[in-house]
Amino acid sequence: MNITYKDTHEFSREQLENLFLSVEWSSGHYPDKLVTAMRNFKTVYSAWDCEKLIGMICVMDDGIMTAYVHYLLVDPKYQGIHIGRKLVKMVREKYADYLRIAVIAYNEELKFYENCGFKKI
Repeated sequence: MNITYKDTHEFSREQLENLFLSVEWSSGHYPDKLVTAMRNFKTVYSAWDCEKLIGMICVMDDGIMTAYVHYLLVDPKYQGIHIGRKLVKMVREKYADYLRIAVIAYNEELKFYENCGFKKI
């Protein structure tokens, strides 16, 4: 397994559909809309196993103070090998000068984000 990371906004509908449905997110049923959404995000970092999209993080920001992590997902077959943590690290480095990076997380995800340096508020 050779995991690489990219800074790109260009994905095929099939790549997005497969990734989003792998984590059972309903937005995976709208791959054409996801293609457009990815082009509109300020920041999109992705993880790849050869040509297979296996993870991504998408961020919206106001250009100076606050960045919002909108999507963070990793194909379940690749979870547990720090892909999500690496994607978060890339975002934290890019937005290091911002006052805050915000993420909305469900209770079962809180521990992951706390381990990545976020605080619950």
